[in-house]
Amino acid sequence: MKQVLLLLCCMFFFTMSAQKKGKDYSNILKSNNIYEINAFLRDAHPDDPRRSVLKPRVMEMMKEYIKNAHPADQKVKDMQEMLAMLRRRPSTKITFDEMNAIIKQKQIAKYKAELAAKQPTTVYTPSTAQNTFVVNAAANMAIPNAEAEEFNMLMAVSPIEHKNKTVKILNSLFDNDPNAKECIVLIQNKSDCNIIVRMEGVGTTKYRLAVPAQGEGSIVIEKGQYLFTSLVCGAQYASQKTIQRPIMVALGSQ
Repeated sequence: MKQVLLLLCCMFFFTMSAQKKGKDYSNILKSNNIYEINAFLRDAHPDDPRRSVLKPRVMEMMKEYIKNAHPADQKVKDMQEMLAMLRRRPSTKITFDEMNAIIKQKQIAKYKAELAAKQPTTVYTPSTAQNTFVVNAAANMAIPNAEAEEFNMLMAVSPIEHKNKTVKILNSLFDNDPNAKECIVLIQNKSDCNIIVRMEGVGTTKYRLAVPAQGEGSIVIEKGQYLFTSLVCGAQYASQKTIQRPIMVALGSQ
């Protein structure tokens, strides 16, 4: 009886702790949602007794999802990666350095493939002036895509330009020298619009990077202070950033 009371007290304590973080996991034991359980495992205290029930449950759910998924289902790869992590650790939570390492390896693989193919592997839909951004759906207001021509120009690099850019990015990815004057910036565009990210530094130091809808792009820039700006589906984005190490910036995410 004492053990039962102790378990209930522990569950109450961990539930209250999770609620303080802004997430309510009071009914998590009834959940059959992979992402909800996965989030709980990342947030919950290492000694939370519900882990012993929910971790094997979510792993079985992931296996079942992978087994029954359509061959073209893009979620399968994510499920496989999460399942592999859960087999060797308590949750899919990773540190900032681990995340950077994963991103770095994916970028190296991508640009090595592009260098071998001697052409970009990015598939995108060119912009046109008729691609409009809905600013206010209720008022049915829209503005034309004023950056269409510039975006297409930035994406249409010659084979030589592409090779030089790819080599520069790969050199930066392999360079672990903390005293290097340049570093790489990865932009993830999670919106449904093609965008141009502008980076303005001190004096005349300026960069611009075209990133297709639901795509990503990388650029090597000098370390320093920058104002990042972009027009994301009609919405203005602006952020001051200090670039001293490789970073990833996600735009258009909810």
